[in-house]
Amino acid sequence: MIYLAHTAHRQFLGLVAGFLAWIFTMTTVGLNEWRLWHVDDVSVITSGVAWVGIWKACFYSQVLPEMENCRSISISDSFVPVEIPVAQVLMVLAVVCGLVGNVSGAVAMRMVYFSLEDRSSIRLVFMLAGTLYLLTGMLSLVPLVWNMSSVLNNSTIDFPPEFHLPVPPVRQQVGSAIGVGILASVLMLISGLLFLSYHYA
Repeated sequence: MIYLAHTAHRQFLGLVAGFLAWIFTMTTVGLNEWRLWHVDDVSVITSGVAWVGIWKACFYSQVLPEMENCRSISISDSFVPVEIPVAQVLMVLAVVCGLVGNVSGAVAMRMVYFSLEDRSSIRLVFMLAGTLYLLTGMLSLVPLVWNMSSVLNNSTIDFPPEFHLPVPPVRQQVGSAIGVGILASVLMLISGLLFLSYHYA
């Protein structure tokens, strides 16, 4: 039986990067800091900053009954700009696709490191994992760049009165979630390229 472990050291690194990227992708989905809205009127938003994510908008207040006030953003809300519901869908798809990519990558590495008898499909499994990693990277990169572009263009959101958020903020800032998400996307793309570059002689 031919020993193949030495042929996949870069792919093992790709699997580790893909797993870390998947964790960062899940973190990005859960973070609220996609957009930081700086507001002038601090009578309600006493911190002067609100966090607008893809699932909810939050701010700190010493006037309202709760210290941290959050309102959910639904895919069916008519006031949200199109990039937010698109981000909700694509980021969930990226998490699922990344999970399947990690499972495929682990199966591919098992075929190499544990010297299985049947190696006829080894190249196919590596290609599947690489393709899923690339797809995951693209699924998350599109909404991240789109939302970052909206922040940089100072696009406003017409929030209903119960959100207590002004339509035009004084200024907007790209939140930490977008930075974490872009890092995750780049790691996913690198993982995909590493898996696709595997050669089985």
